[in-house]
Amino acid sequence: MLLSHDDEGSGPAVVLLHAGVADRRMWDAVAPVLAHTFRVIRPDLRGFGQTPMPPEKYADADDVDALMDSLGVTDAAVVGSSFGGRVAMELATLHPTRVSSLVLMCTAYRGLEPTESVKAFGQEEDRLLEAGDVAGATELNVRTFLGPEADGAARALLTLMQRRAFDVQLAADEADPGPEPRRVEVDPTGIAVPTVVVSGAHDLDHFGDVARLLGEQIPGAETVELDWAGHLPALERPDAVQALLLDVLRDDPTVHAP
Repeated sequence: MLLSHDDEGSGPAVVLLHAGVADRRMWDAVAPVLAHTFRVIRPDLRGFGQTPMPPEKYADADDVDALMDSLGVTDAAVVGSSFGGRVAMELATLHPTRVSSLVLMCTAYRGLEPTESVKAFGQEEDRLLEAGDVAGATELNVRTFLGPEADGAARALLTLMQRRAFDVQLAADEADPGPEPRRVEVDPTGIAVPTVVVSGAHDLDHFGDVARLLGEQIPGAETVELDWAGHLPALERPDAVQALLLDVLRDDPTVHAP
C-alpha cells in the first residue's frame, strides 16, 4: 500500500514525518518554505489523514521506504515529530541507506520507561475512549500536546487531525482481522548519520528525558532545547521551526539559534 503524500519542490530530498496526534497537515506552514530549497515529501502514515489502515502486517518504516522507492528518492534528510521521530529512527535502523540525516523533534522512543505524567495521560485517554467520548479524548490530546505559543488556528487544526486519526484507528481496531503493526527495536548507538535532537521546555517531562538520552547515545548527536515550545513546535511557532530546519538542513554553521 502506497502512503498518501504530498511531494513539492526540487533539490535534495527532505521527508517530513508527522506526530501521532496529527497527520501531514501539521507541516502546512513549514513545507512551502522548505520547498524553495528542497524536494519536500510528507506522507500520511497508516491510520492518519488520507491513508487507511488495512488488515495486514506492516511496519511504518517499510511504508516510508516503499514511498521513497516509488518516488525515485534514493536518500533523504528525515525530520520526525514525536511518533514521526520514532518512525524516522526505525527507518534509519531497517533501511539505513535511505537516511542521510535526522532531525528528531520532541521524539517518541520506546527505550525509556514513561514518566508518571505520561502514564496519567494514557490512563485518562483510555478512560475517555472506553466511555465512547472521542471528542473528550481529542480535546485531552490538544490540551496536553500544544504548548503556550499555539494559537486558535493551531488548536483547531490539531483537533481535526486527532479526531480523524481516532476515527480511522478505532474503526480498524474493531475489524476482524485488524491491522498488525510490526514492532521495530531501535538501538540509538547504531544510528550513524548526523542527528539533531530537538526538545521543548514546556513538553511533558518524558520527552525531555528521551531527548537527553538520545543526545547521549546517538553518536555525534546535537541537542537543541526550544525554551518556548511544547510538544509540537511546528504547529506552535512554524516560523521558528522553518528557520531551524533551514539552518540544519543547509548545514549552516550558525545553526541552533531559534
